[in-house]
Amino acid sequence: MTLYLTKRALSLLMVLLGLAVVIFIIARIVPGDPARIALGPLATATQVEQLRQTMGLNDPFHIQLWHYLSGLASGDLGKSLLTSRPVMDDILQALPATFELVLATIILQVCISIPLGVLAAHYRDTWIDNVSRIVSLIGVVTPGFVLAIILQLLASYYFQLFPVTGRLSPGIDFKATTTGLLLIDSVIAGRGDVFLDAWRHLFLPSIALAAGGIGQVMRITRSSMIEVGSRDFIEAARAYGIPERVVTFRYMLRVASVAPLTILGLEFASLIGNAFVVEFVFSWPGIASYGVRTILQKDLNAVIGVVLVSGVFFVIANLTIDALLGFIDPRHRIREGQRA
Repeated sequence: MTLYLTKRALSLLMVLLGLAVVIFIIARIVPGDPARIALGPLATATQVEQLRQTMGLNDPFHIQLWHYLSGLASGDLGKSLLTSRPVMDDILQALPATFELVLATIILQVCISIPLGVLAAHYRDTWIDNVSRIVSLIGVVTPGFVLAIILQLLASYYFQLFPVTGRLSPGIDFKATTTGLLLIDSVIAGRGDVFLDAWRHLFLPSIALAAGGIGQVMRITRSSMIEVGSRDFIEAARAYGIPERVVTFRYMLRVASVAPLTILGLEFASLIGNAFVVEFVFSWPGIASYGVRTILQKDLNAVIGVVLVSGVFFVIANLTIDALLGFIDPRHRIREGQRA
């Protein structure tokens, strides 16, 4: 298991290094002068040239790349032209909001999609299966921003059940200083009012963000359960008189969970960078909306930083999924050991 995870970690680190180089190259060849964009159209040519010199844009490309990778190794992502602050500080300020939203989204997807997929497979070709497939199809084909607007109209405008903007109501004074996650920090601080208000703000955007993944994971879980249910060892377990509940949740679900876990891991990583539409609709102050603003301003350092953070989450998610798959299905570890 240790050799398996070590090899996977090293390969993923090489992927992250390649991502850093590729995104740096793309950011440098995109049309537009970052110095001119930062100073505005009224800046003189001398001012623009001075800023270019300060940013190192006049250095040869390989020198710029070396300086960037050296700073990246020490955790320095440069300074943002949009906020005039270190990019790392901006990312650390915006990341907890997105991380909390994505974490709530993944929890909803796991708690809803996998049980529905198991239920649809158990009652295959019945009305329960048909209703589940219709619900999953609606979730997959409905864009997140459309569902977000519908939820805003239904849950806030018509029924006035949930707030639709921000992370906390204006009258509540609370800062998440321990973990950056309002739900966890409010529990640590013993602030039940903050926890309830943060949950009410989090509910609608997490539902809007989770809908597509719920439908996709549910369908994959259903097909995996049906495929595993036809294997010989499942038939043998039933022939021995093992209760159906044990067969379903101990034998079938463990093997069938490989594909859903892989999708959920990739979903978690992709949502870090792809949640900008839902964040925009709900005015959620996360890293995705921050990344969109930096792209519009051609803030190279910030754009590269946001992409790298998304890449880091992809690496972490892949490594976590590899560890889970190696624990659930030993064949992954055995194949890795044979290649070694």
